[in-house]
Amino acid sequence: MDVLRDPLGNDDPPQRTVLSIGNFDGVHLGHQAVLRHVVERARELEAVPAAMTLDPHPVKLLRPRQAPRLVSTLEQRLQLIERTGIAVTMVVPFTHRLARMEAVDFVRSVIVDRLQVREVYIGANFRFGADRGGDVNLLVAMGRELGFVAASAPTVVTDGEVVSSTRVRRAVAAGRVENAARLLGRSVYVDGSVLEGKRLGTKLGFPTLNVESENELVPALGVYLTAVHIPSFGRTFGSVTNVGVRPTVYENSVTTIESHVLDFAADIYRERVRLYFLTRLRNEQSFPSTTDLMAQIRRDVSGARGWFADHPPETLDLILP
Repeated sequence: MDVLRDPLGNDDPPQRTVLSIGNFDGVHLGHQAVLRHVVERARELEAVPAAMTLDPHPVKLLRPRQAPRLVSTLEQRLQLIERTGIAVTMVVPFTHRLARMEAVDFVRSVIVDRLQVREVYIGANFRFGADRGGDVNLLVAMGRELGFVAASAPTVVTDGEVVSSTRVRRAVAAGRVENAARLLGRSVYVDGSVLEGKRLGTKLGFPTLNVESENELVPALGVYLTAVHIPSFGRTFGSVTNVGVRPTVYENSVTTIESHVLDFAADIYRERVRLYFLTRLRNEQSFPSTTDLMAQIRRDVSGARGWFADHPPETLDLILP
């Protein structure tokens, strides 16, 4: 997949496209449905299947205090979009100047003149242009005038409710990673570098990887059954991960992500890894003593070994970095 990071400027964008425009946070099942529809329509029209996404998220620029914590980083988003068959993704830098552009001007100068779009699909709730003045109805009307087809993106419904990035974010923030996975069509994961910590886990007999997440949104405080992909080993290992503040040992500590990797003891500090959250085991809790803490960790690790005996990491449907 080609990625254009200045499609409204110096990059030479594709012509005769079937296009979807959106933020695509998480690239959930709803996003996947519309992107695959774009690919199918492009094949039928002998056009280029393309996606346009904004970076940063518009709310982050315009109302930063109200900006959502995003499920996926930009690079994760691009990898997930590529898996749908999209040939070109245009990453539009969202600026105050772009935010002030009237919706009709955006349609004429970008959709028609620059991209020569054949068909365009956006979510029913997606808005664009100054004061969020553009929507699917405007696109449909202007399409009739300017010679392109526009329509609402197809939707996906689970449990009687449309799949959305907001639903995914709520599930992840609450630690309901299995529910989020059903909306995403994949496991929740974060990318990050392994930091050198205080080696507390090693002292307790359970060494951990201290992962500094690149993702804005991580699952709620708690203990999770996880898997970690370590590129230098070319393998994915079963693990148990604590997201929390280590209340038994420290008070008022910052939140950390610490993973005890089963049958692994190598030094991989500063290496970048991908950590998958498979299921939530329990809440983080404070124990009367480190002895009680170690006993619970043993139970967590024993349970994880039993789970991975039935579900080896190499058999899991994981999206590798």
